[in-house]
Amino acid sequence: MTSYRQIFRSSAIIGGASAMNICISIVKVKVLAMLLGPAGVGLMGLYQNVVVVASTLAGCGMPTSGVKQVAASADEAEVLATVRRALWFGSVVLGIAGTAILWLLRAPVAQWVFGDTAHASDVGWLGLGLLLTLLAGSQTALLQGLRRIEDLARVSILSALVGAMVGITAIYLLENDGVLWFVLAAPAVNFLVVSTYAARLPRPRGPSELAGIRSQWLAMLKLGIPFMASGLLMSITQLAMRSLVLRDLGLDASGHFQAAWAISMTYLVFVLNAMVMDYYPRLSAAIHDREQASRLINEQSEMALLMAGPLLMAMITLAPWVIHLLYAEGFEPAAEMLRWQMLGDILKVATTPIVFTFLAAGRGGAYIGIQLTWSAVYLGSFVLGVPEVGLVMAGVSFGIAYLFLYAAVAIVTKRMIGFKPTRRNRYVALCLLLAGGGTIVSGAWSEPAGYVMGALVTLVVSLYSWRRLNHLTDMTGWLRRKLL
Repeated sequence: MTSYRQIFRSSAIIGGASAMNICISIVKVKVLAMLLGPAGVGLMGLYQNVVVVASTLAGCGMPTSGVKQVAASADEAEVLATVRRALWFGSVVLGIAGTAILWLLRAPVAQWVFGDTAHASDVGWLGLGLLLTLLAGSQTALLQGLRRIEDLARVSILSALVGAMVGITAIYLLENDGVLWFVLAAPAVNFLVVSTYAARLPRPRGPSELAGIRSQWLAMLKLGIPFMASGLLMSITQLAMRSLVLRDLGLDASGHFQAAWAISMTYLVFVLNAMVMDYYPRLSAAIHDREQASRLINEQSEMALLMAGPLLMAMITLAPWVIHLLYAEGFEPAAEMLRWQMLGDILKVATTPIVFTFLAAGRGGAYIGIQLTWSAVYLGSFVLGVPEVGLVMAGVSFGIAYLFLYAAVAIVTKRMIGFKPTRRNRYVALCLLLAGGGTIVSGAWSEPAGYVMGALVTLVVSLYSWRRLNHLTDMTGWLRRKLL
């Protein structure tokens, strides 16, 4: 039996939560853009990236490896209890150590990111975000490993809502000085909310043997460090790109970059989050069955393209309107970059289900290698093209990098498990790329022509996606049962 309905169900739950998060994010970012302008948005993006890089490094991949350990021990109460304790205490120790190190290195980190030490104090305080991110990550890994999809959706909505209220209040009261607290509010609220839901789980039962906790912690570290290295590479790449934009094009351009990047990532989260929370544990359980694993990858890829395709086409068409709606008049230069980055997102959606093969198989070295390929192509093509193209090159480079990544993972996974994309998936991805590219070119030639072509393409893609999804999942029947 295929897993299309399981994929659709989990995507619907996580997608509903993501839709709420998007609405909340629209209000939050709109307020920030109106109050602080592109420079404030750019500063916020840089602060967020510092937290991401630092928490990725300090966490040693434990949130990722913790999911596997929890899922593997879900049916063994005593082992699960030991895993939970190891995950929590390990996160506490690593979080405190990481916070202390970031505080001590605040001046050199500020110098590297901003080119001066004026923000050194704020960088030091970002260590609190690091600690809270790791603590929240340990509880999220627990819920994810136990596949508490509904709880994860509730955590996502509540964290976004309360975090937005706290962050906006900080900006309103403190203006530019509130950007730091705006950034710290998200991990703080997330930790409080996810801890509340994790506390509802049955308490760990079994002896608290230090040797067992230490053994599980070491196992998590052994598995997690390669994934940490890959995640760190990706985070550093994003931070390096923001730093390059800041130095080459200025702080306003950094704000434009952050706007386009945030929209691109936010509007795909409903597909990508479902992969992390549901698909990854299922693929991990099936990875040693080559035929079943290949089938799961193709099914997830098709569902991701069907669900994301209409949205991507609409966003490519309406990018200038979206930028104006979500930000402010000073953010128009982000529109063209957003269009090209959305084109690259088509390849990202097609590639991500295949990339999870390396996580599921525990192939840390191969995973790092493909991510290094992506980073090198992304940064290298941007550096080469930015003098002539400007900020738009960031979006173009994003697409070029994912084209290289797709080719790399397709070759490696074919050797690993004999995976081969279905003909339908290849055709759908190619048609989306051609349609999106045609819309961008038409818009560059004539803005009305771009809107007309984009509207037609979005309509055709939406009709095809609806019919195919209904065929695979009986979506109309599912919606009827939910609404009645």
